[in-house]
Amino acid sequence: MEEPVADREFTTYGLSHWLVLVVFAAGATVLVASGRRTRGTETERRVSRTFAVVVLASAVVSQSYSILVLTDPENWVPLQVSDLAAPVAAFALWTRRPWPCALTYFWCLTLSTQALLFPVLTGPDFPSRTFVTFWGLHLLVVWAAVYLTWGAGRTPDWQGYWFSITATAGWAAVAMVVNTVAGTNYGYLGRPPESASILDVLGPWPWYVLSIVALVLACWALMTWPWVRRSPVVRAAGAGS
Repeated sequence: MEEPVADREFTTYGLSHWLVLVVFAAGATVLVASGRRTRGTETERRVSRTFAVVVLASAVVSQSYSILVLTDPENWVPLQVSDLAAPVAAFALWTRRPWPCALTYFWCLTLSTQALLFPVLTGPDFPSRTFVTFWGLHLLVVWAAVYLTWGAGRTPDWQGYWFSITATAGWAAVAMVVNTVAGTNYGYLGRPPESASILDVLGPWPWYVLSIVALVLACWALMTWPWVRRSPVVRAAGAGS
């Protein structure tokens, strides 16, 4: 007899995971098309600010759920990058200023996308509240980065790169102090996650932390280079549109 949907456990790259990835691809396509069509107009401003409110409201709901329902104290303090990415993305969508847009670009298109590909999610499958809050927030922040970059044309430069590196280093320093004092594992800086992740191929702890630093520096530089290699005239036109 087939197991009821409500009783199923979430499985990485199971049916529900694949459906989430399909929804992500479809949503990203729509957002990019919409952003390009309305770029530089009052409609773009209204869409961006509405999107910002949705992202921030989802973050509040998700954090409230973590505090009221989840038993692990590590879920109560929003210190994971995926937690901080939501208010940063909301701020970027509302203001469209360079530094929050750059941080949204780097955090959400590299660190947050890890949750899409290697979700650290245990518990009931869709339509459980844990499933909906986890995927809802992660989809929204990655969509925000896609929309701002390829839709609204807010692309990064080397100043945004170095700002994002500095901000991430500051976050890592705080997370390591909290991990040491409270015995938590924010950012997986103290031990790897129990489920499969990209950390599995980066060596054992603590060496994988150094691998992550090198990988982030190189990856983010490569993500910046295509935007800054264009002529200054073209870049200025894109930023002002």
